[in-house]
Amino acid sequence: MGALPQVKYSGRIREIKMGKAGCEMVVGGETAYNFYLFEGSMPNPPKLALQVLDMEPEEWAHEALEPFKDAIGDPVAWAKKCVEEFGADLVCLWLEGTDPNGKNLPAEHAAQVAQKVAEAISVPLIVWGVSSDEKNTEVLRAVAESCAGLKLVLGPVTEKNYKQVGAAAIAYQHIVAANSPIDINLAKQLNILLENLGVPNDRILIDPTTGSVGYGMEYCYSIMERIRQAALTQNDEKLQYPIINNIAEEVWKTKEAKLREEDDTRLGNSGIRGVNLEAITALSALQAGSDLLILRHPQTLKHIRKYLSEVMITTDLDSMGMDLAPAPQAAAPSKPAVIGPSPVPKTEPAEKKTVMPPMRAVVKAASENVAEPLSPSTEEIAETRTEKHAPPTMAARELREPELELTEEDVQLLREMAEMVRVAKTLVSGLARLISGGVKGT
Repeated sequence: MGALPQVKYSGRIREIKMGKAGCEMVVGGETAYNFYLFEGSMPNPPKLALQVLDMEPEEWAHEALEPFKDAIGDPVAWAKKCVEEFGADLVCLWLEGTDPNGKNLPAEHAAQVAQKVAEAISVPLIVWGVSSDEKNTEVLRAVAESCAGLKLVLGPVTEKNYKQVGAAAIAYQHIVAANSPIDINLAKQLNILLENLGVPNDRILIDPTTGSVGYGMEYCYSIMERIRQAALTQNDEKLQYPIINNIAEEVWKTKEAKLREEDDTRLGNSGIRGVNLEAITALSALQAGSDLLILRHPQTLKHIRKYLSEVMITTDLDSMGMDLAPAPQAAAPSKPAVIGPSPVPKTEPAEKKTVMPPMRAVVKAASENVAEPLSPSTEEIAETRTEKHAPPTMAARELREPELELTEEDVQLLREMAEMVRVAKTLVSGLARLISGGVKGT
């Protein structure tokens, strides 16, 4: 059997363990690009989290709310439903109620809800803040303290609040999701700042910022791809961390995901549309190198889990029935001499031969009718032969005058001679008439 061509990898993604005792989960550990199992190993398949809110959602699409309608308003019941009914690997508690532009709930409220949810579920918990760095600093520090030792994932941690949140993560043994605005250099810089602060390198995740499909996913994909390339092929230790993507928040806030079918029938079924947008965005992130996805709709989780169960199957050439061994080399045939086209002997074009009557017949015909050009036809030649030459005996054939075979040039020369004779005769006749007229006048 042959072997597939392989890329040489010099780096490895760090393994990050999260979750409370007895419920730990590990992400990362890849030695090759995602799903390139023929080139390296991927010991820990990507993990899928479902999103839970600390309050009743106000702007969610109806299709996203429907699966959780009996648990909305109770974050603990909601989180347990995600794990027990829909099989989520993790739960992401989104503290939307703390948004200064919304309800602006205090940090104490967030800490209490996070603690209750973390203790109620048997999977790791992600606690996600809002778009205000200042508010997140206050809230995430309170959550870190209330859930000490439970190894939560705290995010987003940015360049503006990494010192405060990073210090809390160190003190209370949590993992940080380092968020940068879609830039590989800024992502690397934030990782360096966290390391210099003292955050252990087994407690950092990269959050490169995620855009929905149709809203910048292409650029996000390229940045994630470059991060993973630098980590694996260039052995850049500052980028050798697992990647987390908050797909739910970015996809379901788009107009296409929230617009109802009756508002624009051209877009089709709104439930299917939203799930498809989320699933396609999630698949793109996985292919680019994601290790942890935050999703909203259980149907999306089902689709992605099915995909992972199929793509993570270890396959070798034997099981695929493929033989890439080079074909046996046949004996090289002797190189034939280069033979060009056979030279065509240069021959002059065959002259068209015309069989002419004997010379005496030609001269006699010219003398009898000098005015007409001598151009005997084939019929005339045949008639002349019939009249002048009866079928001879063998002796007569040997004694007769040989016939001349004239070329076209000879024929043309005879015609010119006949024309000259005709002209001369005309001149003589004219001269004779002039002389005759002159004599008569005299």
